[in-house]
Amino acid sequence: MPPAQVLPFDELAARARVLAEAGPRQLLGVAGAPGAGKSTLAERIVAEVGPTARLVPMDGFHLAGPELARLGRDGRKGAPDTFDVNGFVSLLRRLRRLEPTSVWAPAFRRDLEEPIAGSIEVPPEVRLVVTEGNYLLLDDEPWEEVRSLLHEAWFVDLAAELRLRRLIARHEAYGKSPEQARAWALGSDETNAALVAGTAGRADLVVRLADPLPG
Repeated sequence: MPPAQVLPFDELAARARVLAEAGPRQLLGVAGAPGAGKSTLAERIVAEVGPTARLVPMDGFHLAGPELARLGRDGRKGAPDTFDVNGFVSLLRRLRRLEPTSVWAPAFRRDLEEPIAGSIEVPPEVRLVVTEGNYLLLDDEPWEEVRSLLHEAWFVDLAAELRLRRLIARHEAYGKSPEQARAWALGSDETNAALVAGTAGRADLVVRLADPLPG
């Protein structure tokens, strides 16, 4: 992984505001391993930029639970082949085109552990779309097209020990026992994290926040 720049949040927010003003619409991707804090960073960036920004996470393109079970992939939910990547790419193309009417995106509901279609409205006046996810920088087909659709991409780095603590706590918060949470974090999540770490070189900026945001 390339060396990370240690930056305060305010500097990243300023960089995002400049990007939003570059127009007509810019797509910013925030990538990183599970538990690195990319979701929180993306949410904060959108809040700082204001109404002309919208968050459209990659996680809305999780395959539904019954389909994962049918495909025999439910035991490793979150791996690259458990997403509708072609649907995600199609959405990014539409967002980048700046269509004259609203574009609707899906969202992932952690309380349900399922994606819900038509949950996020992106109206024409939105000038910065922030998307976040593990695999935005993956160069394997068909994921490779995602990077080409992003005007700028950041990779969020975080100390491994803190990242694992966050993951375990997250899994527990959504119903797993401490033993199950630890097994998932050290198993499937770490497999995915190793894959994601190898994509950092495709980012415009590899960042470690000076004051890490809550996970």
